[in-house]
Amino acid sequence: MTANLYSLARRFLVVAGAAFMLATTANADSDDDYDGLPPGEGRDEVYGICASCHSARLVTQQGLSREAWAETIDWMVDEQGMGELDDETNRLVLDYLSKHLNIDHRPAHVKKTP
Repeated sequence: MTANLYSLARRFLVVAGAAFMLATTANADSDDDYDGLPPGEGRDEVYGICASCHSARLVTQQGLSREAWAETIDWMVDEQGMGELDDETNRLVLDYLSKHLNIDHRPAHVKKTP
């Protein structure tokens, strides 16, 4: 399998996994079903996209600025094989992360620097 074909197959699996996670979590009604992600518009999308590859708890531990979240998403797409988000989904995810998991919401053991 060529590198390009392998990359396309991997991206397809990431997107398919995210779609599966969105479909299976759409009816979740407990905060426990979201591995600690706080309620809010965009939580389903963040959970479906992020938890398709790693624990959502990893996301809750970051506490980043909007700019740092945007850079993290770009890095996940460019370096980790995450499928690129359309503009609307990207905005929704960034709005959620920057509102609910920003610098002011870092766990106590994480240094509060941008």
